[in-house]
Amino acid sequence: MIITFLTIPGILPYSGLDYNCKAPYYETQELRGGKVAFKLSMYPWIHQAHFDGKYWEEEYLERPHHTLEEEASMSDEEHTALVDSRNRLPHLPIVSYSTQYGLSCFEGLKAFPQPDGSLKLFRPDRNCARMAASMKGLRMPPIDEELLLNAMKETVRRNAVIGFTPEYNPAWESNFWQNGDAVYIRPFSYSEGGIGVNLSYRPWVITVCTTVSQYFTPGANNAITSKRIRATPNGIGWIKTSANYAISILAKAEAIDDGYMEAIFLDAAKQRYIEEGSSSNFFALFPGGRLVTPMMKDTILPGVTRESIITIAGEMGLDVKEDDLRVDDVLNNAEECFVTGTAAGVTPLSSLTHSGRKQEFSSLKEDSISIHLLKVLKGIQYGAVEDKHNWMLEV
Repeated sequence: MIITFLTIPGILPYSGLDYNCKAPYYETQELRGGKVAFKLSMYPWIHQAHFDGKYWEEEYLERPHHTLEEEASMSDEEHTALVDSRNRLPHLPIVSYSTQYGLSCFEGLKAFPQPDGSLKLFRPDRNCARMAASMKGLRMPPIDEELLLNAMKETVRRNAVIGFTPEYNPAWESNFWQNGDAVYIRPFSYSEGGIGVNLSYRPWVITVCTTVSQYFTPGANNAITSKRIRATPNGIGWIKTSANYAISILAKAEAIDDGYMEAIFLDAAKQRYIEEGSSSNFFALFPGGRLVTPMMKDTILPGVTRESIITIAGEMGLDVKEDDLRVDDVLNNAEECFVTGTAAGVTPLSSLTHSGRKQEFSSLKEDSISIHLLKVLKGIQYGAVEDKHNWMLEV
């Protein structure tokens, strides 16, 4: 087996989010100018598609805004009011199957600024396919994939025209784009009004954008297994539905309370096999270049980044396996571990704690496989590594 490394100096290890669950850390989402991953400052242009019972009808809506310079000069109270007005759509019903029963699904993907001034989306076709599959899984009329793809491109483009997208900054290259900004694109479904347990037959799909930046800050990326169950066989674990994230939020908060960065879920039946993180897929590297990620089943979300890392790792010469992954095998034999996702990218784990036992890994070393995979993925996304698979789609 031959493994070729991309050598780029200045890499900093990813780490855990620096907040304590016992404090009201969610308020940090509202701060302007701080280094938080997501900000509730939606860009002015959004897209909506509504299924009228037969066809999808779509339109672009321009929400209230000023120039970026004018918005930056506002008081906090004025800016908060403006942002709040962009986050309201009066025609959507308050009481609905989405708000009452969690009958909704969503996607998350990014458009990355390129050195030539363009913006490129990472594998948006896969997100469109997963959105349609999620809607089918919830027995909704699925969004037309081509309609959604065009909507995402055009929504980003319209916001770019009025200056509401980040520009490429060469300074990001010093630590391999860990501080790099991107456009976060969030399509989500919203049901018609309803009370009483029922299906949605005339849903909306709304697409909004905002800026997303560094998700993990330098430090130790420690994880712990959760006693909570994320998904059960024959359930909805494979659907990117809002309903799944209540458990994830609780498990992550509990992990942070105990001083960890991430919570790792085990299987429902035996609590012996790793399935995924709170909002990410899991990988473990074993001696001999054997890279294992839990095999796809209906309890695991089919991650787009997961799929991409499987391809990249195979091209590196790693022996990639999708298989059942015993937590004891990881603790006893794994050399490195990392999680993947749209927000996390590739996030190396420094340790995993299970049933009081802590095992440390070499994932954060600069010459590790985990860091190399991180570099290659970021390089493709930000235009420094050849996009051999045509994953990047220009806006």
